[in-house]
Amino acid sequence: MRDSLQVIRRDVVACRACPRLVAWREEVARVKRRAYQDEVYWGRPVPGFGDPAAALLVLGLAPGAHGANRTGRMFTGDASGDFLYGALHRAGLASQPTSERRGDGLALRGCFISAAARCAPPDNAPAPEELAACAPFLDRELAVLRPRAVLALGAVAWSAALAAFARAGAALPRPRPAFAHGAEVRLAGAPALVASYHVSRQNTQTGRLTPAMFDAVVRRAAELAGVGRGSSAAAPRP
Repeated sequence: MRDSLQVIRRDVVACRACPRLVAWREEVARVKRRAYQDEVYWGRPVPGFGDPAAALLVLGLAPGAHGANRTGRMFTGDASGDFLYGALHRAGLASQPTSERRGDGLALRGCFISAAARCAPPDNAPAPEELAACAPFLDRELAVLRPRAVLALGAVAWSAALAAFARAGAALPRPRPAFAHGAEVRLAGAPALVASYHVSRQNTQTGRLTPAMFDAVVRRAAELAGVGRGSSAAAPRP
């Protein structure tokens, strides 16, 4: 059967491959944060979200325990999502600057959001074997979407993207390109890769990642993908 984003979504949501992550995501959903005591948490792996014809893939680390793990949508319901979607809206990639819950009217244009790990991990730190278990989902999304560019949020997403490119046949230079905010990699047969510090509160509230800094890398990734405000005719896909 031909793969599709709908089939990938189904497989992601049904996954129980990592016992530690299954236990943690379900415990968080059961105990809840006091502010959300009256809400029913999603408490499952979180599928990718966005435009099925996207030319830009935004790749994060993992769902937030009380954000995406609560709402069931990537970068939704927490401060990281507010920072991300505000920038995507300014770039013409999102219909609104906020993402509070599924069904809130948010739509992405030319952009799709995913993560290296699909379950909320303890301390926001998925183990290497857990990232490896999730890697086939990213491979499948890249094969279906065939994006022109990937924006990696943080070092883990950067490494996950490079590993996915290599599994798809791209030749990586040695040593592998190092993560740095604003770094770019162009490989034959792979999407352009752009790096940003993660949009976590640890970065945005300390000034390590400012809105202006993030807007600049979003604009660059959108430019490479041929989407967003000011985009010209679409470039050929890799």
